[in-house]
Amino acid sequence: MRPMMAMILGRLGLGLLTLLIVTVIVFGAVELLPGDVATEVLGQSATPETLAALRAELNLDDPAIVRYGRWLGGALTGDFGMSLANRRPIAELIATRTVNTFFLAGYAAAIAVPLAVGLGMVAALYRNSAFDRLISGSTLAAISFPEYFVGYILILLFSVQLGWFPSLADVSAGDGLGQRLHATFLPALTLTLIVMAHMLRMTRAAIVNLLALPYIEMAHLKGLRRWRVIAVHALPNALAPIINVVALNLAYLITGVVLVEVVFVYPGLGQLLVDSVAKRDFPVVQAACLIFAATYILLNLAADILSTVSNPRLLHPRGS
Repeated sequence: MRPMMAMILGRLGLGLLTLLIVTVIVFGAVELLPGDVATEVLGQSATPETLAALRAELNLDDPAIVRYGRWLGGALTGDFGMSLANRRPIAELIATRTVNTFFLAGYAAAIAVPLAVGLGMVAALYRNSAFDRLISGSTLAAISFPEYFVGYILILLFSVQLGWFPSLADVSAGDGLGQRLHATFLPALTLTLIVMAHMLRMTRAAIVNLLALPYIEMAHLKGLRRWRVIAVHALPNALAPIINVVALNLAYLITGVVLVEVVFVYPGLGQLLVDSVAKRDFPVVQAACLIFAATYILLNLAADILSTVSNPRLLHPRGS
């Protein structure tokens, strides 16, 4: 277990280093944007005295390294500063938006993961059949289109023509779970169609690779049903690549939700990010980018660690 713990600690250290590098990139990218923040906030008609006062208030006259250190220290404690657009604490602005984004991503994951794994098992069971080709073709078609195109097609079908779901995913704090699930079904379905193909194809490929192994053939010779052979004998040994691709797609659900939120005008962190870029509200942009980056890195770390832990050959290496 010591090599395993050393591996996990090493991955965590690498993740923290990556996140630190991301903070430098995010802060530096915002610093390199053209225009002056004080001028954007006050407008072109602001007097030099007013601009100087706002720059002093926002500490814009300090060196960049000092402002970076102050921003990083505040971010570590959950204090992202004040929004330039409405002068409210950024932590207060992003709290509800982050919850909404995580809810949408979790909703899509709850649909996509079991559906992809189940269909992948069926496709492996009936490989090279018409059903297998239909599933593979459908998922490839879904992933070939950008998110906004899939979203608009679903709005046209289920909102405009059928009227089953709202075209705008408008949710509020007072909505119940049923209302939220109904209002966010189309954006969740959009994300599901986009990410399901990778998980389904990996599940199918991992199981198909195991079906030719001797212990699987022995299970068939014993007269076990094909479903039992795949579910009990093949699937557990295919978990490592499946867990890895599931975790990576969950990371994409969090970070790739921006376009979907814009299409459905969903009040999530992605929509806030786009609005803040339009308003040049740089502190909010930095905070949103940092949350997306941290989530993506953590989920990638989880994918790496879980795929390693679920692999018996790595847990019990030869000679140990």
